[in-house]
Amino acid sequence: MVSRVGRTRGQALQRRAARQASQRRTRNAFLLGVIVQRQTGGTLSVTLCLHTTLARLGLMTKFLMAVFFLAVSAVSAGAADLGARPYSGAPAIYADGNWGGFYIGANLGEAASTNCWSNTVLLGVPTVPSFAEGCNSAAGVTVGGQVGYRWQFGSWVAGVEAQGNWADLRASNQSQLFGALTNASKTDAVGLFTGQVGYTWSDFLLYAKGGAGVTNDRYNGVITATNSVFDTARETRWSGVAGIGGEYGGFSPNWSVAVEWDHFFRGDRNIGFTTVSGPAIAFRTDRIRQDFDMVTARINYRWGDRPVVARY
Repeated sequence: MVSRVGRTRGQALQRRAARQASQRRTRNAFLLGVIVQRQTGGTLSVTLCLHTTLARLGLMTKFLMAVFFLAVSAVSAGAADLGARPYSGAPAIYADGNWGGFYIGANLGEAASTNCWSNTVLLGVPTVPSFAEGCNSAAGVTVGGQVGYRWQFGSWVAGVEAQGNWADLRASNQSQLFGALTNASKTDAVGLFTGQVGYTWSDFLLYAKGGAGVTNDRYNGVITATNSVFDTARETRWSGVAGIGGEYGGFSPNWSVAVEWDHFFRGDRNIGFTTVSGPAIAFRTDRIRQDFDMVTARINYRWGDRPVVARY
């Protein structure tokens, strides 16, 4: 009788232990809340929900979780080391972000152009209809700088900017009218003079811009067999330009980084070519249609008064 009671009690204890183990496995779905106190402006809350069972974790998952918890520990330790700052009066209340004032910066990116040539005049005689000579396309690195000024009105930002870039875009194609000639296009300088308007979410600014763009272009008709220039033309082409960009400045009070895309509305223009060897002769006129785009990564240093909304 005693042994039967002991066995019954032992079985009950085993069942109880099994239930507790099962409950522990079930409770291995994590809800982790990490709250980092920022002494300079409120509270940043990050909530991470990890729903998994430890019994199903693989080696890589365990490794990633270990790295994650080490990172959280480092952030927590850094926040704890900040300590309390002495009270120095009520802080000023600023508008979102700090985008007002002057700025100057540099940019690096890629520019791309397509030039399509059509002959309209040959040795003073109009070509009717015009004869398409073909297109050439180029893409290459561009580098430059920009300077501007912005005004901030609450969450809205407006500004003006001037930008200048160096480029080396070269492309060529064999003329479909003059089989012995290769038509070569080159763009070596780009300028933009624009206004902009944007909306800011604290440290991030999304903006659109528009205005005037200009490029310095050179066109050559090259004798294919000898690689020597037969006729040439140069132009400074102005056009409309529009762009969009995003800029972030949360890592520093004065520095910001941005990515921007600009499209130039080039259209077409009649370009007169003159011969190079011997007496200069107006050999032909070509209507050259051009497309031009530019994408750049930018870094800016800005200075100016922060827009104060109120003080308590």
